[in-house]
Formats: sequence, C-alpha cells, structure tokens
Amino acid sequence: MADDHASTTVDWVDDILFTGRDTDVCLRLPEPVDKGTLRRLVGEAQARLTGAGLRPGGAAALRLPPSVAYVAHLLATWRVGAQAVLLDHRLTDHEVDLALRRLTPQVVVAPVRTGGGALRVFVDVTAGVSSYSDRPAGSPHAVIQLSSGSTGPSKVIGRTAADLVAEVRRYTEIDGVALPGERIVLLPSMVHVLGLVGGLLYGLHAGVELCPPERLGGDAILAAIAAQDTPATVLGVPFHIGLLASTVPTGPLPQLRRMTTGGELVPAAVARAFTDRYGVPLGNMYGMTEVGVIGTDLYGAHRPAVAPAPGIAVRERDGELWVSCPANPYVGLADPTRWADGWLHTRDAGTVDPGTGLVTVRGRLDSQVSVGGLKVDLTEVEATVAGLPGVTAAVVVWDDGISAYVQTDGTPTEETLDALISERLAGFKRPRALHLLDQLPRTTTGKLVRAVPTLREAAS
Repeated sequence: MADDHASTTVDWVDDILFTGRDTDVCLRLPEPVDKGTLRRLVGEAQARLTGAGLRPGGAAALRLPPSVAYVAHLLATWRVGAQAVLLDHRLTDHEVDLALRRLTPQVVVAPVRTGGGALRVFVDVTAGVSSYSDRPAGSPHAVIQLSSGSTGPSKVIGRTAADLVAEVRRYTEIDGVALPGERIVLLPSMVHVLGLVGGLLYGLHAGVELCPPERLGGDAILAAIAAQDTPATVLGVPFHIGLLASTVPTGPLPQLRRMTTGGELVPAAVARAFTDRYGVPLGNMYGMTEVGVIGTDLYGAHRPAVAPAPGIAVRERDGELWVSCPANPYVGLADPTRWADGWLHTRDAGTVDPGTGLVTVRGRLDSQVSVGGLKVDLTEVEATVAGLPGVTAAVVVWDDGISAYVQTDGTPTEETLDALISERLAGFKRPRALHLLDQLPRTTTGKLVRAVPTLREAAS
C-alpha cells in the first residue's frame, strides 16, 4: 500500500503541479521564483526530509509560516510519498504538542530562523527538520488539516491525493477563476483549504502566478495588484474585503479583474462598499475543509446563492445541506451525524432551488433558537446588527438568551445601537446582552469565532 501511495503522490506532484517550463514564474515574493528554482528547492527539501527519517507512508508535520520553505517542504513531503500534517504557525506550543502526540509524524519541520518582519505575508525562513517518531501515518491521506474551530474544538480532517487532484481540476472548470498567464493576489494562508488548493495547487497546475502582497494591509494589497500589467484576481476572506473597502486607491487599477472571497458571507453593506469603490465583480465561494470548494458565484450574479461546483452534488435534507463526499474525511472520528453513505452533513442550514440548482446558505443549523416558544434565527439577528451604521463585524450567539458581540468603528454607543436594533427587530428577536469590542476574536483563517467562552473572555 505504501508503494502505491508513493507512486500516486509522486505522479501527482510531477505531472499535475510541476508541468510547464523551468523558466515559468510561479511565485512572486516580490522577487520571481520560477519552476526550475522551485524544483531544485523541492529536491533539496526532499533530501533533508528523508535524511531525518521520513519514509513513504510516513508523515511530516509542517509548522512553518508562509514562505518558499513551506511550499518546498510541502511538495517534497508528497514527492517522498508521505503525508503532510499542516500546522498553522500561529498555534501555541501547547496546541502543537497535542496535535503531534495525536498524529505522531515521523519528522517535524519548523523554523530555525525567520526574517523579514512579523507583518510580512511571506517571510524568509530557514527550516529545520527533526525526527519525532518511527511510526507510519495513521491514515492513507496525503494531507491532514485542522478545522478552523470557529464554533468549537478543531477536527482532524484528511484528504487523499486523488481528492486534491480532483479539486484542482474542478477549479479549471469554474467560470471566472484566474487563467494561465494571469495572477492571483493571494491573501489567505496556504495552510488552509482556500489558500492551499484555490491558491497554491491550482496556481501551479494552471500556470497562474501567485503574488502575495508584501504586507497584509490595504495599500500593500493594492500595490501588489498594480505591480504588473497582467490581469489579477484577489483571493481572500471577508476580513480582507472590509480592509480593501476602507482603502482609497491612489490611482486606477486596470489590472484588477475581480475579488473572490471564501468563508462566511460578506455583509451586504461591505459588499456594496467594495463594488462601489473598485467597480469589479465580488465573487463568492462556499466550501469546507472536508471537501474544498462546493459552490461559486464569481460574477456576483446570484448573491447570496452559489452554483454547485463541477462534479459536486448538494442536497437539502430537513433544512440541512448535504454535500457529496465519497470517503469519510475525519481521522479518528466515525460520527454518522457528520458523514455517512457518501454524504457530508455540513451542519449548515440552507436551500437548494429545484429549478436552478442554486444553493443558498442560511447559516449554521445551531443558529435556530426558541424564545418564549417563538423560533428565532440568530443569523437574521446577526445580519441586522452587522448592517447597522458604524458596525464593522458582529457575532450573535445563544448564551442564556440572545447575546450580540459587536465590533465598531468607534462612533456608535451601546445606547445608539440598542435603539437602532429596536427599530429593526421584533422584541423577542432583540439581543438581551450587547457587548461592544474593539476587535472580535477570529480564527487563523480570518473567520469570526462563535465559541461562547472565547467571546465572553474577549468581552471581559
């Protein structure tokens, strides 16, 4: 099995990701990195990994910040025929230790030196490889990722090489993605599924340059767009849209083709502010770590609905969205309420239009609560609060009553917001508690955290 697994992954890296000429630029950081250079770096990383004990069928844990070193060691792990365990570099030592003890990789890759400044998106990293265990990987997956944990503890999710290849090819069939010869200004982390597959793997396969900004600020993102003449798609999450919507360009940006966002739905007011400012489509993607991209609306024509991605089937069962998923993606978890008989139970409330097939996500199923015998959708309350003047983000949860945690621009008071909410929502829908924060907690992928204990701590 290990030999078959190794052959599959080596064929994938060489035949799917390393296509094209050695002189083709694949990364721009801001200095260009061509495929010939990347192949050499991957070969050197592969020698380090095998020298430290990584073998086909084993696993390497990568705890690296966004860097050329991260890309090289990721691809090298797959070329060895091993499993890549992706650990966000922002995790604490305690969180990393728990993951390593659970997953027992053969080697761990971590920085021995980092340069370039903490605010840079891509940094200069010297990676160290150390032995950890002599055990084989605990599953046949090519990659192990931890879920973002926005509503609770992270899940361990595995995807096979064949599954990743299928998603890369799925991207090539989606109308509106960046095309060969164009650029992706990449904002999300490549540790998580949008940046990993929609950015890195698709870009390598399709011949699309990945051009992360030097720093994660509105001016730096606009500078990355303007740095070359080729068309550019900005790939990010709702946080990045708000960032750009509040940034005034210093001149025209004819290179900007569109912005595409994954993660939670962008508030309507933020979406309008972005499109008014830049005059380009704001595309939306719906996906999950377990299966990758599920649906898209890259021209902003169906907001808030999306069309299922090629090869993806979506069903509605008792108000919940189910997505086709041939194999159980969870490692060490056999929960039929999450996956059964080839279907992933998303725990997202939503509808599928029987005529058009368009999918509308209504929020989490656990957002439905009862107040005095009356049903209240917390998603509706949250959307109302988030749309108020001066509100930049909001999370509404059930905590012995409806509680709203609100991030503002500093202009509205609690009394002002309470009065505005009273004008817009029936009494039984209004939050019993309103907490104003300078900054709402977010996951490492930029999603708003909805875990009540974390929100309580932030408010205190």
